[in-house]
This record gives sequence, C-alpha cells and structure tokens, in this order.
Amino acid sequence: MTIAATQPKQCTAEDYLAAEVQSDTRNEYRNGEIIPMTGGTPAHDHGTLAHNQLISALNALLWFALRGKPYSVFVTDQRLWIPDRNIYTYPDVMVTPRPAELMPNRKDTVMNPIVLVEVLSASTEGYDRGEKFAAYRTIPTVQEYVLIAQDQPLVEQYVKQSESEWLFAESRGLEQGVTLQSVEVEIALADLYEAIEFG
Repeated sequence: MTIAATQPKQCTAEDYLAAEVQSDTRNEYRNGEIIPMTGGTPAHDHGTLAHNQLISALNALLWFALRGKPYSVFVTDQRLWIPDRNIYTYPDVMVTPRPAELMPNRKDTVMNPIVLVEVLSASTEGYDRGEKFAAYRTIPTVQEYVLIAQDQPLVEQYVKQSESEWLFAESRGLEQGVTLQSVEVEIALADLYEAIEFG
C-alpha cells in the first residue's frame, strides 16, 4: 500500500469512521491524523502491478490452504483497529479466527488478527518495518508479521515467542518456502512470485 504525500488532516476517530464509510478511497487514521492511502494504475506502474499480484497470489494460496479451517482471510479493504495506538489501518493481508472479532458497535472493523502481512514498497517500507510493526505488536492476538519484497523473491517473517520476543526468519530465492506457524500453512516462494517479473 502506498501513502500519498499530502498534508495529514486532523480529526476525531468518530469523524474519520463516518467519513470513511462514504469515501471512495481508503485512508489510514493515526491518532488524530488522516493519511490518504493511494494505489496506482497497474498498466503504468510496475510497482503497483507487482504489489497487487503478490496480494492476489497470497490471498489465493491462503484461501486454498485454509479451506475447512476456522480462519478468515482479508485483503486490503478490511479495516483493522489498533486500540493501544488509536490507529485504523488496512493491512495488505490478514488472517483472523472465524468469526472475526469486531470493534464494539461496528460491523466493518476487525480487532483480532493472527497473521498480518505487508507487501513492501519504496514509500512504505520504513513505516512497515518500524512504527507500523510496533503498533501491530500491541495487538494481543497477533502471532506473526510477514513482509514481502516486490523486487526479489524475499519474505521476512517475525513469529511471536513471548510478549517481548519475536523470532526473525528470512526466506530468499524461488526455491525457498515460508511456513506460517500460527495457521500451519506452507507457501512456496515460487508460487507466491509466479506472476512477478524481476528487473
């Protein structure tokens, strides 16, 4: 997901949620600031095309692997609330138990992801690795955080070991795979990156 380079607007969470229901575009809310989230035109933006293809591939792989199991897979348009940081955001991919726990008095905002995934882009990589990961770690249910590179077959994975300890693993190369331990799913990087042209 790409963050637009515009001046953030200040507002309350209630005003943000009311406006977001009517909005044609997605916006992240960070403790009073509204940050527009923009995509691109796939035909003219190789980065956006790769980003969308990776999300689609992961969604399909997870959907097939988790059929018949008590999990739901959400992509890009599903809002997540991080109460500890007063953040509303849209992870690229998230897995929740079924049924998902919804924010009180809302039917469109989940609270209990197990796995969170972000596809890295030049404009969001620093945020995804830093402040966003720190916010995700405040969600008690989160067990895994996965970062997917667009420019090479590379998946970085953080698996929660305890409240203050996360185990890092790296899978690099099309011959490698990654195992999402919390939902017991193995993903071959060759399948994840099947539609991606590098270089």
